[in-house]
Amino acid sequence: MKQELLGKLLTSFENQFGDREGVRLAFAPGRVNLIGEHTDYNGGFVMPMGLDRRLYVLFRPASSSTCRFWSQNYEEWDEFSLDDLQKNEKKSWVNYIRGAAWALQDGGYNIRPIEGLVYGDVPIGAGLSSSAAMEVSNALAFCSAANTDINLKDLALLCQRAENKFVGVNCGIMDQFVSVHAAEDHAVMLDCRSLEHEMVPLDTSEVKVVVCNTMVDHELGSSAYNQRRAKCEEAAGILNKRVGNVEQLRDVTSEMLEANADALDDVTYRRARHVVTEDERVEKALKSLNSGDYAEFGRLMNASHDSLKDDYEVTCEELDLMVNLARKQKGCLGARMTGAGFGGCTVNLVEADAADDFMAAMAAGYAEETEIDPDIFEFNAAEGASIQDV
Repeated sequence: MKQELLGKLLTSFENQFGDREGVRLAFAPGRVNLIGEHTDYNGGFVMPMGLDRRLYVLFRPASSSTCRFWSQNYEEWDEFSLDDLQKNEKKSWVNYIRGAAWALQDGGYNIRPIEGLVYGDVPIGAGLSSSAAMEVSNALAFCSAANTDINLKDLALLCQRAENKFVGVNCGIMDQFVSVHAAEDHAVMLDCRSLEHEMVPLDTSEVKVVVCNTMVDHELGSSAYNQRRAKCEEAAGILNKRVGNVEQLRDVTSEMLEANADALDDVTYRRARHVVTEDERVEKALKSLNSGDYAEFGRLMNASHDSLKDDYEVTCEELDLMVNLARKQKGCLGARMTGAGFGGCTVNLVEADAADDFMAAMAAGYAEETEIDPDIFEFNAAEGASIQDV
């Protein structure tokens, strides 16, 4: 954390809470998924990285039985008791903190009331997982204040449970897992079924990860997501009856799918084909990053987007425009949508010396075509969640 920012936040903490005695810092990064889309709920593979944009919590044990939090971003307070954790329907940001406390207590962990200042520089609403970063950083703060030990895997699972059961968002494990396990200059190869993972080198002196936000969000997300998830489960069930040992599409190979395509209608077949081939692309992407073959990694990103567009049908006009603009730019090795789809962001792998020109061209080109000014970010792969003295 830059000392200038830390100084400003400490001053703000002192203004809100009276002094800064005993304050510690917890933080957790946002994330972007480089490849492996709509594979998580099929037991498959994903490859996200942590961002050098984080959610920060300056905290200390509370002197009363009440938890008190000040949001530096929203400039508002929240207060609650650990004995009566209720969802707040008016202020959404507080539920990620309350949910983290609820999940820890529900999991049998001893925590105590704390007071804290929260501040994030992860872009909100851009699909970069500011919510998971809020959950993870605050869960760490609660544990630290009570001298309660928790291992990283359990921390990620409890924070996922907070979002599923308390906040009410049926997310997979990827966001919380990478927020906890991310490493500098590495992506994370995650098996969403076993939670086995591998750190994969990503040299940001050679390539840059650029995220472009289309600034649109078409109201199709939840219904379309549920429809596609149901089709995946339908395909797995049919193939299990045909060949056996198919619990999820994770268990299906391209050869198996093609040999039994006659058992599936066209839509179900194409939905399954995306998931099966995407898992295979992630495994190839692992090999390409381990060997430093960024051109091949970019080719796989391009193929991922094309599959999401044609087989899974979760892109939209703006996402496709953003990807097509990117692929025309000098130094762009690969471009794809990232996230659930129907809006949101693209992720682009760009040669380092071309990154500045790429970002300028993308901003101008997208604005010219749509009359919308996009948010464009360059990210480095950063470390996962941590606690620090200040």
